[in-house]
Amino acid sequence: MKKLTPEEFLKEAIHIPVIDVRSPAEFEEGHIPGAINIALFNNDERAVVGTLYKKTGKEAAVLKGLEIVGPKMADFAKQAKEAAVQGKLLVHCWRGGMRSESMAWLFEKVGIQCALLEGGYKAYRNYLLEQMVITDNLVVIEGHTGGGKTEILKHLATMNEQVIDLEGLACHRGSAFGGIGQGTQPSTQQFQNNMLQQLLTFRRDRPIWVEGESKSIGRVFLPDPFWLSMNTATVLEIVVPAGDRIQRLVEDYASLDAECMEQSILKLKKRLGQTRMQEVLDFFRNKDYAKVAELLLVYYDKTYQYSTDKYKGTHELMQLPSGDARENAGILLDKLKSLELHANACV
Repeated sequence: MKKLTPEEFLKEAIHIPVIDVRSPAEFEEGHIPGAINIALFNNDERAVVGTLYKKTGKEAAVLKGLEIVGPKMADFAKQAKEAAVQGKLLVHCWRGGMRSESMAWLFEKVGIQCALLEGGYKAYRNYLLEQMVITDNLVVIEGHTGGGKTEILKHLATMNEQVIDLEGLACHRGSAFGGIGQGTQPSTQQFQNNMLQQLLTFRRDRPIWVEGESKSIGRVFLPDPFWLSMNTATVLEIVVPAGDRIQRLVEDYASLDAECMEQSILKLKKRLGQTRMQEVLDFFRNKDYAKVAELLLVYYDKTYQYSTDKYKGTHELMQLPSGDARENAGILLDKLKSLELHANACV
């Protein structure tokens, strides 16, 4: 039975379905994007077999596993036949051991050609961390709240630029109000797995654009190597007129669920103080959203912890004429090209 490195496995996964035979809980915590979960053991069964392995040894655990799996083998084979493309499947478990080998053996008995992920999901996660190191061509767009950084990224993508929308992948806009209307956040593992899927489609000799973020976005965390790469990247810090920032915040947040917005404002009590928090709440209830945005920008601007010492790469402060995201995307792209030309001229 063929075993593939994570790199080989993911290349094959573009055309061949991936079967993850880990338990549903393991799969939910994080999986290769697009994988299908055909769990050898359910969560309780895995716990029973694992406990038996630790207390009694491998032989007793294997026998218990066979007892559990035996009645389910026909269903496993049926699911595999339905999932296979041109009679092929890719199979993995946690470490690339007995679970995936046993299931692949079963699948091959019903005529499916299988390949295994060498080292399993653990090896895939190690490969992910390796790929998150971007030593060149990472470009970070920094700037105060309301500057339209996310919209700029969207316009850059339409210009055939390579863009990772970290907030989109995280289902969170990164502020106290960032989770409203964004759906359920993925687990940190799944967020990072989805990042890798996108990164693997990019050329590393071309710019890769991201928005400046904290290490955490809501409840998910950036991979350490990627976070460190951001801190040594080229940084374009944008400065947008206050009026345009207020207008954008009103457009982005005024239509969101009022109750959720109020709850988020109340959570800012410790940071704003009771008096200012109540002032913001009163303006919100009176639907004076521009005033709400104005007051909140005072708070966010004070807490904007940008420091040039944090970034070791090129740092450019860019005063933009307006909040027009399409125009600003073009300005940033022209600026990056001029920096690249300068760098090439110095080589």
